[in-house]
Amino acid sequence: MATSLRLITKDNYEAVCDLDVALEQQEYVACNLWSLVEAQFNTGYETRAIYFGENPVGFFMWVKENHEKMSIWRFMVDQKYQQKGIGRAALKLALHEIRQTPTKQIKICYNPKNPVAKDFYSSFGFVEVGIDDDNEDMLAIIDLSNTEVQVEPCTYQ
Repeated sequence: MATSLRLITKDNYEAVCDLDVALEQQEYVACNLWSLVEAQFNTGYETRAIYFGENPVGFFMWVKENHEKMSIWRFMVDQKYQQKGIGRAALKLALHEIRQTPTKQIKICYNPKNPVAKDFYSSFGFVEVGIDDDNEDMLAIIDLSNTEVQVEPCTYQ
C-alpha cells in the first residue's frame, strides 16, 4: 500500500482526530483536534492527513512563519501504524510539498529527550542548531538557500 498526504476535509477530520500515539509518546505530540482548530483560525497553517492505502494513519501541520521560513509544527503517526516506514514516507512527501513553496528554510523542533528524533530528522537533512527560544525543544533546520532543490515524484491527493 502507498503512503500519501491528503487534505483534511469534513469527510476525514474525525478519523484524524481519533488517531493517537502510544502513552509514552504523548508528551512529545500535540492533540490533532487542537491542531486542526489552530489551523482553522490562523493564516499560513497547512494540515494534511497521512494515509496508508485508504486509511488515515497520521497527521501533519506546517506553518509559514514568514516569506523565508516554513516550520513543521505537528507530525504524528498513529501507534498502530508505527515502525512500518509510513512516517519516513510521509515526511518525504511533506518536505517535497513544502519545497514547492517559495521558502529558504524548513524548521522543525522536537524534544531533545526523544530518543528517535535526532537520527530520524538528520537522515532527511535537518541540522540541529540549538535549543529553541522557549528553552524547551531542539531546533533543527534544512537550509534551502544555497542548495539545488531536487523535485521527486510524490503521491498527493
